[in-house]
Amino acid sequence: MRKTLLAVTAGLGLGLIGGSATLGSTELTKPGTIRLTTRGLAEQFVDRAGQGRGAGDMIVIRELLYNKAITRKAIGHAELVCTYTGEFSRQCNGTFSLPRGKIVVAGALVYRQFYVLAVVGGTGLYDNVRGSLTVTLLERSPRRDLVFFRLIV
Repeated sequence: MRKTLLAVTAGLGLGLIGGSATLGSTELTKPGTIRLTTRGLAEQFVDRAGQGRGAGDMIVIRELLYNKAITRKAIGHAELVCTYTGEFSRQCNGTFSLPRGKIVVAGALVYRQFYVLAVVGGTGLYDNVRGSLTVTLLERSPRRDLVFFRLIV
């Protein structure tokens, strides 16, 4: 018996649409999307390259993940580590931990107001997933972002 991915994940508050999963399946079987908002928990800048930003400096970011259409409580968290390759450019790796698994992202960015990273894999429901993550700044203080995953299997 097959259930649509929307029905499977709606109770989790992930906002997935367009896809399906087999009852009891532990991974996605069709493309889908996830739309969430974040709230920044902590950012720590590690100055390894001398005063100011430069190659080798790092920023460590922790955020809570929300789907307020379903619940006001956080449904997960995200952790990203970005290493500066220049004054503004950086390479980032991150993990978005959700109720049914984790989504791993990686890529380059210059401005945190709007960027796109590759989805390079995942665990649990998101095992072997690929796609993209688009992040758009909603508010600077406290930091809030709109995150939109486009997932394929």
